Amino acid sequence: MTLYDYRISRELGKRDPPFAALIMAALRKADTENAAKLRSAWPAVCDETQARLRSPGGVLASDANPG
Repeated sequence: MTLYDYRISRELGKRDPPFAALIMAALRKADTENAAKLRSAWPAVCDETQARLRSPGGVLASDANPG
């Protein structure tokens, strides 16, 4: 890590994003090894991320019927 990484993490923290959104963003940037680590820790978030990446606008059928 670098000072730059730390400063960016502070900026992200100020926005107070949901934890799942941070994991989804990390998946977008992850190399193969780090993506595997994320998948091991948060498989459901990874599955949803993949489904949303394959869906137009990231919208899933379940979004139309919350509940």
